[in-house]
Amino acid sequence: MPKMKTNSSAKKRFKLTGTGKIKRNKAYKNHILTKKSKVRKKRLGQSGLVHESDERRIKLLLTI
Repeated sequence: MPKMKTNSSAKKRFKLTGTGKIKRNKAYKNHILTKKSKVRKKRLGQSGLVHESDERRIKLLLTI
């Protein structure tokens, strides 16, 4: 059986933390920013963690 390839779109979007959790960027920070408050835009700029229920699927895409 051949080696599994890492999903290219997933490797650009997700990073592993030291404890094995998956870091992600938050959505809605690209355009139509005029109607969003400063505080909201600031929070969207920070990274978040992937939910536990989605971790298994993303780890498969990253082939870990």
